[in-house]
Amino acid sequence: MSKDRLWEIVRFCIVGGASFLVDYGLLYVCTEFLKIYYLYSSALSFTVSVIFNYWLCIIYVFEDVKKQNKKQATLFIGSSIVGLGLNQICMYFLVSIIGIYYMLAKILATIIVTVWNYVMKRKAVQG
Repeated sequence: MSKDRLWEIVRFCIVGGASFLVDYGLLYVCTEFLKIYYLYSSALSFTVSVIFNYWLCIIYVFEDVKKQNKKQATLFIGSSIVGLGLNQICMYFLVSIIGIYYMLAKILATIIVTVWNYVMKRKAVQG
């Protein structure tokens, strides 16, 4: 692995951590304070964090990317929709089927979706 790729992965993890805080915090606020059903809160928080993540990936993580074309943006959005689906399946399974507290389930779902996100977003921004 090249030094540049290693630093890219480090930046991706930093941005991912910030995006997770947005996702996790918004999930909690929507569910606990706004009394939104956890799966709806999860979908909303995931979507907001994807937009935040996309913006940071373009300006900070993938430094060789200057401008996105329609194909790249479509792949990025499509991979995020699949990521949302994976997130929701994980959340439902972990919370409603297994009985794990939704905030802990979110951590586990995030771990599962992270690998998918890196691979697909890397492809999306490279074109």
